[in-house]
Amino acid sequence: MTGLPPLNGLRAFDVSGRRLSFRAAADELGVTQGAVAQQIRQLEAHLGTTLFDRLPKGLALTSAGRTYHDGVAGAFSDLRSATAQLKPEPGKVLISVTPTFASKWLIPNLPDFSNKHPDVDLRILATEKVSSFHSDGIDLAVRQGTPPFGAALSATLLFKQDVVAVIAPRLLEGVQLPVGSDLLSSVPKIHDTHDLWPKVLAELGVCDQSRRGLRLSQTALAVDAAISAQGVALVSRFLVTNDLAAGNLVEVGRSSTAGTQDFYLLTQRRPGANAAVETVVSWLISQADQQGHAPQ
Repeated sequence: MTGLPPLNGLRAFDVSGRRLSFRAAADELGVTQGAVAQQIRQLEAHLGTTLFDRLPKGLALTSAGRTYHDGVAGAFSDLRSATAQLKPEPGKVLISVTPTFASKWLIPNLPDFSNKHPDVDLRILATEKVSSFHSDGIDLAVRQGTPPFGAALSATLLFKQDVVAVIAPRLLEGVQLPVGSDLLSSVPKIHDTHDLWPKVLAELGVCDQSRRGLRLSQTALAVDAAISAQGVALVSRFLVTNDLAAGNLVEVGRSSTAGTQDFYLLTQRRPGANAAVETVVSWLISQADQQGHAPQ
């Protein structure tokens, strides 16, 4: 014995409370007006209270009915939301990526995807935390790391780690390229959470003589700071391809493999994959391959 009223009665009450008409509620529920009225009478009997005032031109919630309806309507709304999240939507694909990958690579490339696959609803979850394929309902993920990522996941290499130092052109006025170690030593360093500068400078045999630096929580912010001439930043080359081509940034020094964690596309190992998911997977791999960062 749960103490709960019959579910049909609660459903009839939810709709009748919104429509304030047994006839309108019956039309929405696909039953007769008499059936709705009977379910409401049974619910009132179960609760021992009157929920509606029956008026000549419709219904009005009593004070108790109004309070109860707020709770019942909220419960049905939560049920609809939970069901929508559980039930797959045709053509919908949710991909989890870091904010930097989203803003510096995925979003700039989305017009190409939309033009080629207008029937696929690609949704982006940009987060630093590791998303769960089950609890978060994601279909794909792009993460930086080293395989394996788990027995239930397949990992496909998208981009090799290729770290480059980038700087705004106006900080190089009067400087002849390639940049010498003196300038690289003295210019302010922009750091992100990967903190690759100590290793890269050691590889180059450069001692950092800059009197100040800037520390930021995301690589995307470090790129933006470099564009605004706040200093020199270290970033994976594929993330700044557009900015280098547009002249917003200039590559200085040689590339480095510091921080050897590459970028992988993660998918679930399961039969009968969604066709829309397969479309996104193929596009991501093809796009990365065309840009020359994934192996042929």
